[in-house]
Amino acid sequence: MVTYRMDRINKEFLKLISEMLQTRIKIEDAKKAILTKVSTSKDLSHAKVFYTVLETEQKDEIQKVLDIVAGQLRSMLGKQMHLRTIPKLNFVFDDSEAKARAMEDLLDRVAALDAEKRSSGEN
Repeated sequence: MVTYRMDRINKEFLKLISEMLQTRIKIEDAKKAILTKVSTSKDLSHAKVFYTVLETEQKDEIQKVLDIVAGQLRSMLGKQMHLRTIPKLNFVFDDSEAKARAMEDLLDRVAALDAEKRSSGEN
């Protein structure tokens, strides 16, 4: 269970990392990442930063760039956040949107099959 404090820390990390990627990181590919969520461990040793991209073909290149700038972002966070420890950042591709679309397609197919059965049963 995420406590209120951890929720605040996660939201603050999300805001700051997003801002830093857009303004302070000079690599253009890093700016293509759209951050969706941050999940920090209870002891603040690790943080998973979930992101998505508009063009899924660029996912691998953007992942490499984010892995490269993770240390730099951690250093910048250390200067801005007033925490004893700053977590190691692990960037993870968030494919929940694609999964949601696939689930929606399945539900549409089931609804269409159900409607087809009902219409054939009535005749």
